[in-house]
Amino acid sequence: MTHELRLYKDDLEPGALMPVGRDETSVTAIYIVTGSLRLRSESLETDFAANTACCVHEAAEMSAGSSPTLALRWELAVAGTAPSAEPAPGVSTKSLLTAPLSLDSGKTYLLRCDRVDFPPGGVAYLHTHQGGGIRCLLAGSIEIETKGARHSFGPLEAWFEAGPDPVFATASATEASAFVRLMILPRSLLGKSSIMYVNAADLEKPKSQSYQVFIDTPFELPT
Repeated sequence: MTHELRLYKDDLEPGALMPVGRDETSVTAIYIVTGSLRLRSESLETDFAANTACCVHEAAEMSAGSSPTLALRWELAVAGTAPSAEPAPGVSTKSLLTAPLSLDSGKTYLLRCDRVDFPPGGVAYLHTHQGGGIRCLLAGSIEIETKGARHSFGPLEAWFEAGPDPVFATASATEASAFVRLMILPRSLLGKSSIMYVNAADLEKPKSQSYQVFIDTPFELPT
């Protein structure tokens, strides 16, 4: 069954409320860029600060704290279904990217949301991943080279990596860079790295990037 991974940017005024999530047919992950959020659902009521993330598998409501809040929200849903979140007072939402994913209904996958940081001049050697995902730059700049093309991205610009296509990433030479991503991976990678280097010589080279994992949770797609 074809699914879609969608990324939205939500700007919330202080105290603004916004419904998110839907039911077991979709999964929503939220990363707080600035400000803070409280997430409420039938099974959860928790506060989240900047540079943290949360995941919901049901209808929920998020509310901004006492300052303006900027959040990135990924939604994995069956292709063609309407977005789960509706316009709300005090909330400005922008769709950043939508990408198709071919996933098997009834199969258990791993949803991982993490942050990747590079020092000035950092690179990620030619590599692949074991699943697709959408990235969004938080700071600095980055150039992504894949399938014979190069694309440069600045803050709050997003891109999709399918997983098996080899990628070489070059971060800004003059400032620290970082991006946050949501990937759909095989269940067997729980707690393990998803990166696979293409060239054996790169395995032993020092790696400049560092990782911060926020969400690493298995989920089953409904049949």
